[in-house]
Amino acid sequence: MKTKMPKILSRRARPAKAPLSVDAILAASLDLMMREGLDGLSLRKVAAALDTGPASLYVYVDNLDSLLRLMLDRALGKVVIPASTKGDWRERLSALLLSYLKVLMSLPGLGQLALTTVSAGPNTLRILEAILRLLREGNIDDDRAVWAVDTLLLQFTAIAAEQDARRRQASPIGLMKQAIEEIPAEIYPNIHALGAKLMEGAPRERVRWTMDLMINGVLSTPRA
Repeated sequence: MKTKMPKILSRRARPAKAPLSVDAILAASLDLMMREGLDGLSLRKVAAALDTGPASLYVYVDNLDSLLRLMLDRALGKVVIPASTKGDWRERLSALLLSYLKVLMSLPGLGQLALTTVSAGPNTLRILEAILRLLREGNIDDDRAVWAVDTLLLQFTAIAAEQDARRRQASPIGLMKQAIEEIPAEIYPNIHALGAKLMEGAPRERVRWTMDLMINGVLSTPRA
């Protein structure tokens, strides 16, 4: 009786790998971050997802920090810049900031990445340019505008990073609510009196109020 030999596939019969490129590396990196978060990202894992070795990536990126900067800028390409020049500049600025926040909250770890990574890529500069244009359109003097753009972006980056952290916690709002309900009134009279109000408001309402607070603060606060 003849033994049936297993069929051996030639390497040439295997599907060809997609050519390696910056676009392919960024797509694989963002997909990995979607599944595992920022803490799960490494050049080794990205290389494995692309069926190659880590050394191959260094042709396209200098190191992990370089990759992170490229990833952030690629993700920020989805931020919507208001095209119209009509209407209240504050409404258009709010719409831009809301789009920025939504993009940062769309991927696990992206808010944290934006808070800890400095990007100077074209999409980052596009956002910076648009905010400065809107502030100058609102007759904000240049001294305030250049500080305001940093403060505005930092505020909404921090909100996204906070949401990233909460994703990794078990019911953080519930824990805070329970703590407020149980605190002794004689030690924390103001928290006890306002405890219910501290938890009021839908996230969108709070974000909108924060936008108004920040923009109105820019309008009314001269630079020292």
